[in-house]
Amino acid sequence: MSTHRQDPLTQVSDFDIRLLRLFRSVVECGGFSAAESVLGIGRSAISQQMSDLEQRLGLRLCQRGRAGFALTEEGREVYHSALQLLSALESFRTEVNGLHRHLRGELNIGLTDNLVTMPHMRITHALARLKERGPDVRVNIRMIPPSEVERGVLDGRLHVGVVPQSGALSGLEYQPLYDERSLLYCAVGHPLFYVDDQELDDARLNAQDAIAPTFRLPSDILAHYQALHCTASASDREGMAFLILTGRYIGYLPDHYASAWVQQGRLRALKPASRFYDLNLASVTRKGRRPHLVLESFLEVLATTA
Repeated sequence: MSTHRQDPLTQVSDFDIRLLRLFRSVVECGGFSAAESVLGIGRSAISQQMSDLEQRLGLRLCQRGRAGFALTEEGREVYHSALQLLSALESFRTEVNGLHRHLRGELNIGLTDNLVTMPHMRITHALARLKERGPDVRVNIRMIPPSEVERGVLDGRLHVGVVPQSGALSGLEYQPLYDERSLLYCAVGHPLFYVDDQELDDARLNAQDAIAPTFRLPSDILAHYQALHCTASASDREGMAFLILTGRYIGYLPDHYASAWVQQGRLRALKPASRFYDLNLASVTRKGRRPHLVLESFLEVLATTA
């Protein structure tokens, strides 16, 4: 196959769109093998269709082999162009469906990890009501760090996200959902696990190995971490839980998320009356977005769900 086509691509067929959807999945999964379960086809079939797409475009899109999967420079540009095209197609389909007042299409949601244990369950209830309104709606949920959620909403890969609100990014709209309380925990095996809170002074607590988050948080909450001796970090709350459960670190976790381990006697909160912070969680959408009936319906029921 030549590096570049002699002639430009004259039209985009349904076959091309199917190949671009496959290409998007391969990129987002990080390779052929990881995409097999998502696409429901084998690696050889994926490889063949990727070759078909490269032949169709006249471009080498990725490197694959023993060194692993990696996009070429042309592949990265085609990927971003494909996202724009597929997003436009989805918007068109949603708008046409809206003419018939039937909810069809996709809703792509990005969520901060470990919200499912929230007692309010507003997101769960809103999704249930959306499914009642539109049985044919396809819901796609991605559990990713807050910064990835916001980036996905900005570039159109996600229709809506739910993130800890730590300052508004330009181009995004935030709507408060609920508050979440985090407490400072240690696990069985940690030297402080059996120490009474009355015997714990701040100096001793602040000297323990602790975990710092790498995701954005408001400055007043960051102050809680700055007071600790942070010798490890984690990109999400599940990573923090892994480290705390080693019995070698202390760290903050949402109380609803830690509750099951507390009941099992594996975690305990340290000085919960003073070592805590409250974090606002908000839905996030893109400003100036095009009409999207499925998204608007979801936001409507989310706003009215207790």
